[in-house]
Amino acid sequence: MSPKAAALPVVVVPVFNALDELDACLAALDRTLPAGARVHVADDASTDPRVPALIADWVRRTRLDVTSVRRERNLGFPGNCNAAFAETGEADVVLLNSDTEPAGDWLPRLAAGAAADPRLASLTPWSNNGEIVSYPNFVSPNPLPDDPEALARAAARLTPRYPALPTAVGFCMYLRRAALMAVGGFDAETFGKGYGEENDWCLRAEGHGWRHALCDDAYVVHRGHASFAATGLAPGGENLRRLNARWPGYNERIARFILDDPLRGDRERLSGALAMLAAESPQGDLFR
Repeated sequence: MSPKAAALPVVVVPVFNALDELDACLAALDRTLPAGARVHVADDASTDPRVPALIADWVRRTRLDVTSVRRERNLGFPGNCNAAFAETGEADVVLLNSDTEPAGDWLPRLAAGAAADPRLASLTPWSNNGEIVSYPNFVSPNPLPDDPEALARAAARLTPRYPALPTAVGFCMYLRRAALMAVGGFDAETFGKGYGEENDWCLRAEGHGWRHALCDDAYVVHRGHASFAATGLAPGGENLRRLNARWPGYNERIARFILDDPLRGDRERLSGALAMLAAESPQGDLFR
């Protein structure tokens, strides 16, 4: 099912090292985005000298409308994102981690989801490694899929429901500009180098009457934690303590969401669409 036409957001790719993952991400953008789609690459003072060279070479070759900035000093993930928000004008944005590989017509589908409900502050697609939006196994880092495009085609067959989420998941999140203007950007002072800032932002937005949802007809591969590996940072730790100090009921709310698993039926729908796609394909053709 084709998504309804909607204005495309700017894809913001925050970068810090992770050369190989970045190369794969940029190649995926070339494969999946229409010519002229806007992309903003924000290099947070990568220490690997090959990274700016890779970005510059890609900018010269791509058919996309790309702007690229390199920070003079490392701002940390939240600070880098906030600067990118300011650099992209008044457009909605999709924050796309550099260790992701989007598949299919993911961006129009996210845009269609945002257009379907003006009170949605964020949308997050399915992923192999997306915590509460992980597929096939819930809240598990599933292996990289053999054929992400097959998963994207299966998801695209579904009539989207846009089920509610308690928070967006930061690997790929559509952010509505009106929500950013209403509640501000990420809290870089509190969350420093990163982790937890997107959850805090989502809770702040919810307090202003906004909602968050799964874009259940889109799919993005996520390798996970590539940019943070060299820093020694990991999910949880001090930033999780700060998040829970600010939002005392957050852990309980996420635990309840996981226990109730309201997305079980949506994962089953995706599995059914994938099985139908496989049944319709000549033997061995589905995962070429």
